[in-house]
This record gives sequence, C-alpha cells and structure tokens, in this order.
Amino acid sequence: MTGLLDRLLRLATGPRPTLTAGAGGALPDAVVYRGPATLPGCPEAVARALRSAGLRTAYIGPDECLPLTAESLSGVRLYAQPGGGELDDAWRHLRRSASVVRDHVEGGGAYLGFCLGAYLAGDDPGFDLLPGKVDQYVVSLGATIDHTDDALVSLDWGGSTRTMYFQDGAYVRLADGADAEVVARYDNGAVAALVCDRGRGRVGVVGPHPEAERDWYTDAGLPVPRPLATDLAVDLVQRVCAPTTG
Repeated sequence: MTGLLDRLLRLATGPRPTLTAGAGGALPDAVVYRGPATLPGCPEAVARALRSAGLRTAYIGPDECLPLTAESLSGVRLYAQPGGGELDDAWRHLRRSASVVRDHVEGGGAYLGFCLGAYLAGDDPGFDLLPGKVDQYVVSLGATIDHTDDALVSLDWGGSTRTMYFQDGAYVRLADGADAEVVARYDNGAVAALVCDRGRGRVGVVGPHPEAERDWYTDAGLPVPRPLATDLAVDLVQRVCAPTTG
C-alpha cells in the first residue's frame, strides 16, 4: 500500500485535475466516476485511457458538474468505475445509484470497471452486471500473489504475456455456459479481464490496473514494466465499446 499512500498524499496537496466534456460544450462519449467511492489518481488514470481511445470524457459524481443520475448518463456511451478502497465502503456510497448504472447498461450503454470497479460489477455487493461471481485473486487456487500490498502481476492478454500494477485485484468465476469474451487470464488460469453483453449494452472488467502510469510503480518501489500496460487499458475500452453480439 506504500505506493498508493504516496500517490494520495501527492494528489491531496496538489491541484485537482479537471476534465471538460469537449470543445464547444459537446456531450461526453464517456464519464468516469470521481467521488468518495474511489481514491485520488484512480479516476484520472482511467480518464486518460479513455481519452487515448478517442473518447470525449468527463467526470461524474457528487462533487462534479455531472451527478450520477439517469439524466446525466442519457446519451453517454460508457460509464467507467475506477479503482479505489474497500468494496463495502464504496458500495455504501454507490448503492443508491445501482439501478441507474444497471439501466444505463441494459438500455444500450457500456460499463467499464478497473480493480474495485470490477468488484462492483459483481453482486456481493455490486451492480450485478456479470454472468458469474467476483472474488479476490489472492485467495484463488494457485495464485502467485498471497498478500494485498502493491505488486506486479503477469497476465496472458490475448496470447501475449504482459506485466502490470496489481493491488488486491479481482478475478471472475464465470457461471457454467456464460457467454463472455475472456480477454486476459492470471497465470493460474483465473479470469483477469473479460467483456460480455448485458441487455442491450456491454460490460468490461479487469482485476489489475493496466491504466497505471509510471508513477504508480515508482511510488510503490516496484520495477516499471517495459512497455507499460496502458495500451491494454485502451484495448479494453475499444472492446467494450464494440457493438453487442446479440
């Protein structure tokens, strides 16, 4: 947790980053939750990944210009839930908005969850968007990480081995016969990232942090992977924004 605490301290004492919807007041393609159910630095990293994928991006949350309501999500292509702290604490802040997020996805929108956002896509507690259960990778059979501190994890992402930042990330136990595209697996075979249809919309989740930038690693005293995995965050954005298969 050392790297996370260092980032929090630096961001808390620095200027608050802002992000506008687009030139001329254009409606955003995507929104990233920023508020008490996340931690400083996590929404900003996800927003940069969305912008790298070519999406006009804004923040949504209780202290943002856009509150998390059905009206705010109307016309938005993708809602992104970034990493953060503890699941139960995050859910306490988000449970009243659960139907808003579910309706957005089932009505044709997309949900993209990173780390905590992957846990929140589950149902214990969460938005109930996945065809399976979500649990901690560190307790899965054969996990190569057995602690909840900052770490590096290697994934098989589309046939290539890639290393990225990890801090108590999730894996998904798919239900029998679940229709989902497995994008990445941990080295024990557990599902680390997937994309699936939900209603008329799409859901994408990833347990680790492909969106992590160089300072996440250096603050945690971890070696910086070469290359960074930020291109994989963009890959996941593009997959979840693809048309539904149904």
